[in-house]
Amino acid sequence: MRLIYTFFLLSLLNAASAQSLYFPPTEGDEWATLQSDSLNWCPEKVDSLLAFVESRDTKAFIILKDGKIVLERYFGTFQQDSIWYWASAGKSLMAAVIGLAQEDGYLDINDPVSDYMGIGWTECPPEKEALITIRNQITMTTGLDDAVENDTTNSCFEPACFQYLVDAGTRWAYHNSPYHYTQELVEAATGVNLTLYTRLRLGNAIGMKGGWFGNVYYSKARDMARFGLLMLAEGQWGGTPVMTDTAYFNAMITPSQSLNQSYGYLWWLNGQPSFMLPATQLVLNGPMIPEAPADMYAALGKNDQKIYVVPSERLVVVRQGNNAGPVAAAASSFDNQLWARLSEMECLTAAAEVEPRPDWTIAPNPTTDEIRVSGKADIAHLELLNSSGVVVRNVADQRMDVAGLVPGIYFLRIWTTKGLSGTERIVIH
Repeated sequence: MRLIYTFFLLSLLNAASAQSLYFPPTEGDEWATLQSDSLNWCPEKVDSLLAFVESRDTKAFIILKDGKIVLERYFGTFQQDSIWYWASAGKSLMAAVIGLAQEDGYLDINDPVSDYMGIGWTECPPEKEALITIRNQITMTTGLDDAVENDTTNSCFEPACFQYLVDAGTRWAYHNSPYHYTQELVEAATGVNLTLYTRLRLGNAIGMKGGWFGNVYYSKARDMARFGLLMLAEGQWGGTPVMTDTAYFNAMITPSQSLNQSYGYLWWLNGQPSFMLPATQLVLNGPMIPEAPADMYAALGKNDQKIYVVPSERLVVVRQGNNAGPVAAAASSFDNQLWARLSEMECLTAAAEVEPRPDWTIAPNPTTDEIRVSGKADIAHLELLNSSGVVVRNVADQRMDVAGLVPGIYFLRIWTTKGLSGTERIVIH
């Protein structure tokens, strides 16, 4: 399966470098499509994939490649215009809204929350309350006692619900109430209703027409896909910048702290050495979703509301529906089951197989100035691609100078004397 998956990833990555992203019009239902057989996806595997997602009580399922719709299916009575809730996948949308409010000068994520909500919004000692910043809210590191909530879905906004446990920034816990308080904070900072601000600063630019109701965002499945495409395009839409703060954008989708390396600014990150999940303090080794691409980041909500974004493959995958298995606030068994199938969509011939990848040592990663690659095979040259699939460095050496590149996520192609051998995710600070 890994051999097939490697070819699947590389074939899409090769195609990405020669194509630009497509953006649907912001009004109307027009949206260009891409036939699955043009990606060499086997018809029987497409049928099996759709049967699987339908069997998991899915209502809407969309796959975008290069911005174009490859698959779009609705099940039961659900239709293209049906509205559904995002659950905690809306947290990732809120991260973008907070970034826009910072761009507009309404707030600074490094400011104490009390600068906007007033002193005494918690029952913490004043000196401890003053430590809690907006950044702590969007990284789940407020230090407040999450046991005050009786589960991970209910929220309380009274000061008595915000109790001191540890200093802000020293403990990660998936805590809904402090996050939901960011919604009131944005309204207080901007002086604008949250749905209206989201629509004016983001929705109108990309054609997303949902709304916030009771702290939860509701929209059509295509609206989720539009937001995923905005993220894939690094905050721009059809050449027009929507999010211009690249430092904030990159911080959203890279580890925001060392406590839970699989969490950015309200985004879940795959491919990290360890992860934590809601309602537990356990640190689990390995990536959150082993079957998914390492560079994938995701908006994950209760009952398996999903937006998966995969820059290396230029993919956006959206799922709306009821719970697809055991109830989970974030990652669930559905994630691995889905990506195990997505990784095997290719119809491969013997001639198309890629040689097994040698064990590479790539250091340092993350890096600031250089990358060094060593392994058992002879390296012919290295290529570094940005998240849009554009080659930004190409050297006939085992060492690559990356000084001066914009911080963010990149992909290193390793070529041996026998051809393309592997692609690795690189983080440049």
